[in-house]
Amino acid sequence: MRLGTRLALGLGALALVVFAVVGTALTTYMRDYLSAQLNEQLAIAQVAQTKSIVDSGGLTGKKYWGWYYAVYDVRDGTPVLRKPEDPGDVPEDVADLTTLARARAVADHEVVGTEHLRGDGVYRLRACEVEPGVILVSGAPMEDIDNTVQHLITIQVVTFVLALGALVVFGRAMLRRGLQPLSDMAHTAHGIASHDLTESASRLPLRADRAGGGPEVEELRTAFNTMLEHIDDSLAVRAKAEQRLRRFVADASHELRTPLMSVRGYADLFQYAAANAPEERDKHLARLRAEAARMGVLLDDLLLLARLDAAEVETPLRMEDADLVELVGQAADAFRASHPGHPLTLAPGPAAVPLRMDPHRIRQVLDNLLTNAAVHTPPGTPVTIEVSTSPGTARVRVADRGPGIPPGDRDRVFDRFYRVDKARSRDRGGSGLGLSVARSLVRAHGGTLELAEPPEPTAFLLSLPLGRP
Repeated sequence: MRLGTRLALGLGALALVVFAVVGTALTTYMRDYLSAQLNEQLAIAQVAQTKSIVDSGGLTGKKYWGWYYAVYDVRDGTPVLRKPEDPGDVPEDVADLTTLARARAVADHEVVGTEHLRGDGVYRLRACEVEPGVILVSGAPMEDIDNTVQHLITIQVVTFVLALGALVVFGRAMLRRGLQPLSDMAHTAHGIASHDLTESASRLPLRADRAGGGPEVEELRTAFNTMLEHIDDSLAVRAKAEQRLRRFVADASHELRTPLMSVRGYADLFQYAAANAPEERDKHLARLRAEAARMGVLLDDLLLLARLDAAEVETPLRMEDADLVELVGQAADAFRASHPGHPLTLAPGPAAVPLRMDPHRIRQVLDNLLTNAAVHTPPGTPVTIEVSTSPGTARVRVADRGPGIPPGDRDRVFDRFYRVDKARSRDRGGSGLGLSVARSLVRAHGGTLELAEPPEPTAFLLSLPLGRP
């Protein structure tokens, strides 16, 4: 049974209980009120009848149609019925009236009772003293009261049934309308369940957008849509991570295949006699060592990236106190010695910037940035390196005046195995992991490595926190 139907039936049951209580209370009150009115009518009638009996000895002209009247003479506590003026003044069985007269004879006040007279129905009886030794018992039928109460009960039952039916029908319609937003959310959930979330490009375009339902439903709808947004974002992140992982695996396989093919080729050459000549053997062995060294560098970079990705398990950093300015000076001297065709300028800056860092890894980052400036620019291109500080941050800026990075490649320069110049040989261009390793190392120190926005020349901005990372 649906929630709206259950709520409507529950509301109907509650209304039925309320109707029953109200109807019972109203009926009881009406019966008591009519009974009190009949008692008062009996008392008023007996006042006039008592005066008539005293004055004329009879009830001539003081009777009500359908009522009974019995006059008793009481001697020694035993009531004796006087002969009625009309045989219809007394019922066929006067035992109940005689009993009430006897009770009045021993009491000092009027006696009222309700009795079922045989063959006549229920009557309200009242006994009063006319004069000493004489008692009048009057009986009024209660049929009119019973009929009135019965009509009242019938009207109440019919009215309550109609009201209850209308309450259930219209209440269910209103509840269904009020619960429609919940149904929409259920349909949205079913629609999401029908999606194949195992696909890498899976998204959740469905949302519960229908308004209404009150603050509670609105709060639930907001939480539901927020949950869907989080799931959608998580799916997007997962899809992006899977795509990056596939590209990473494909690029790593491609990068390792080339030196492996070279190693295999030179190993095959040793099967031939010509390749075993001293000069040929030395040349092939040197090439084998070069390819093995290239694979070693690539594997070292991959291992370092894997360790940086799992830094909370095993950090590759060896932290110590060091001077960033001194480290930049050493990197500049090494660059001048290895790349004399690129003039390097070390801009003036602070005398010392002490930091808590891994000097070997920060030096690796600086060497990578300077080497990129030399490899990807024509000979003679000036290179500038500058150290500066700001509140809480130390910065190193490495810039060159080369041709710059194309706009379409600026967002991907830090991707793994990505090269701006696709035609550049791997011997000169590297594996495409340098900037990825550099950014990961800087992030492990709690800093950032970014590419300056145009119209700045090609410049990389390295930021490190002055406090302990």
